[in-house]
Amino acid sequence: MSEKNPIRVFATHRFEESDDYLRIFEFLEGVDRFYYLNVSKPENIPGAGGMQAIKDELIQQIKACEAVFVLPGLYEQEQELVDFMMDVADANKKKMIAVRPFGGVAEVPEAIVSRCKEVIEWNDRELADALRRQARGEDTARWEVLDFPGFDADGPTE
Repeated sequence: MSEKNPIRVFATHRFEESDDYLRIFEFLEGVDRFYYLNVSKPENIPGAGGMQAIKDELIQQIKACEAVFVLPGLYEQEQELVDFMMDVADANKKKMIAVRPFGGVAEVPEAIVSRCKEVIEWNDRELADALRRQARGEDTARWEVLDFPGFDADGPTE
């Protein structure tokens, strides 16, 4: 992944920019040297053609991505539409990542968990790492270094 070859990502939407939708890309923007291209276009709502035109537009957006973020908050409001987007992702072999509801006030529905490769928390690092794993198959093993005052590698300091 580089600036010239960003990861193409789709986030579920109902042709409006919900708080969770905006939050996904706000978090990704905060990751240093992480390049992505948002191929979900909520502003591209078809003016005519009804539900079939909406589905056709979503199919084109999902086909253009490498991985899909499934937002459970949208599932509560538009279950049929989110099921359709997950069906399209499955049909096009796009890996899906579920993001837990923001604030931890609810659980991810089992219908989403069972279809997604990962279920992650709202954390810029987790979002970026999940995309790297699912879109590009990159190993993202990282080590956290914690510093405890009063201790060093040999134990307590005096």
